[in-house]
Amino acid sequence: MEKILGLLRIHIQRGVNLAVRDMRSSDPYVIVKMGKQKLKTRVVKRNVNPEWNELLTLSISDPNIPIKLFVYDRDTFSFDDKLGDAEFDICPFLKVISMRLEGLPDGTIISKVRPNRQNCLAEESSIVFSNGKVVQNMVLRLRNVECGEIELQLQWIDIPGAMHL
Repeated sequence: MEKILGLLRIHIQRGVNLAVRDMRSSDPYVIVKMGKQKLKTRVVKRNVNPEWNELLTLSISDPNIPIKLFVYDRDTFSFDDKLGDAEFDICPFLKVISMRLEGLPDGTIISKVRPNRQNCLAEESSIVFSNGKVVQNMVLRLRNVECGEIELQLQWIDIPGAMHL
């Protein structure tokens, strides 16, 4: 049995300028995969700038496995169309979590992850102390599609008795 380090809450906030796959719009949803885990948001009808505002939670046992996002357009009478994909690494975030920081002023930027060829970041991603917790905000540029970004936020949830990072 794998030892769980903790839970990663992924707040899928919104999509921006997603590709059009139906007549004038798309019916997008997001699938999040990490190893054997697979989570899904609801479908937002006829919107290329959807507001999901959904919390998805993954159990983390191996922080080296990348988290993959797949965005699709829901179709009724055919296979769902791909609206792109992205992936991100949680190691920089978990490195900050392992510092066990407390009592920092709200909004303190602890670390930054810059966009590069190995990640899908559309802009610099800050790891911030906010409301007593460490969070990371990300804007991911979708690959394998003409346009689109996904905005999300990571938050760590400790599990009592879990292995420490």
